Amino acid sequence: MEWLRPTSKGDFRCWWPGEDVPYQKYHDSEWGVAVTDDQRLYEKICLEGFQAGLSWLTILRKRENFREAFSNFDVAKVAQFDEHDVERLMLDAGIVRHRGKIEATINNAARAVELIEETGSLAQHFWSFAPTTPKGRDGDGQHPSGLSTTSPSAIALSKDLKKRGWKFVGPTTVYSFMQSMGMINDHLDECFVHDRCESKRIAALKKMSR
Repeated sequence: MEWLRPTSKGDFRCWWPGEDVPYQKYHDSEWGVAVTDDQRLYEKICLEGFQAGLSWLTILRKRENFREAFSNFDVAKVAQFDEHDVERLMLDAGIVRHRGKIEATINNAARAVELIEETGSLAQHFWSFAPTTPKGRDGDGQHPSGLSTTSPSAIALSKDLKKRGWKFVGPTTVYSFMQSMGMINDHLDECFVHDRCESKRIAALKKMSR
């Protein structure tokens, strides 16, 4: 039980939210829950890019600021951002002011528009890389902490996106994205939300394979 923490209801959750209540809420209601909405998928892969070198809790605390700064991550709108927007965002203390990551978010919006035109949706393409193995664990098995760093499916999606011109989409970033969006269920087996997330993951796989 080293990697589990008891909840107030007498069951267990993964260890990593610690005692931070907003982080616990994120774990309990968002992390690992299957997402098939294009806007949310684009938002999350961009925020994962901003997280590089930082903690996810730092990004989570700034998430509403990011949404306001990037037009709620509306792909079509962000794809139209220009250098004036880059300079505006560099002055926004509410977000992570990293020019490369800001420019990558704008670039990735344009690449997302292209991908939607080609495949119909981001969800259709991203979920085509989700492993169909139980719990989506397609590597060497789950790390005891529930937090592996990458997997074959994440490496494959990362390579695909890089070929398409996406930025800040390395294998570790993409793996974190796939975990959080429910393509891979890395909640510990004993975590109280594990089974719910697995049911939603299976349902999403079926939906995306139609």
